[in-house]
Amino acid sequence: MSLEVLAVDDSRTMRDMLNLALSSAGFTTHLAEDGVHGLEVLEGIEPDVIITDINMPRMDGFGFMDAVRSEEKWSRIPILVLTTESADELKSKARAAGATGWIVKPFDPAKLVKALQMVAG
Repeated sequence: MSLEVLAVDDSRTMRDMLNLALSSAGFTTHLAEDGVHGLEVLEGIEPDVIITDINMPRMDGFGFMDAVRSEEKWSRIPILVLTTESADELKSKARAAGATGWIVKPFDPAKLVKALQMVAG
């Protein structure tokens, strides 16, 4: 199954790792460096899944998820949060903002691919 994925993370290294993991699994990957850029990229694509970090400049992951969920055309796209954070209150806040799932960095590429296939399936 070939998925189209938008990955939003302010770390170039993390974007490169995501791009490598996803493209080697046959996914089409679009990258953005923060929530504002993520919304700009989202205007031109129709991803099957969105991956977002929480801590980013300009617009963090919570603001980004709120913005995505407020648009009818994007409201059903699954969103996976990929972050170094693992606190339960942040997970609850992310779920409330519309997150579908939560993956803690550093991620296992095989598990990430499997998680994406599950939420997009």
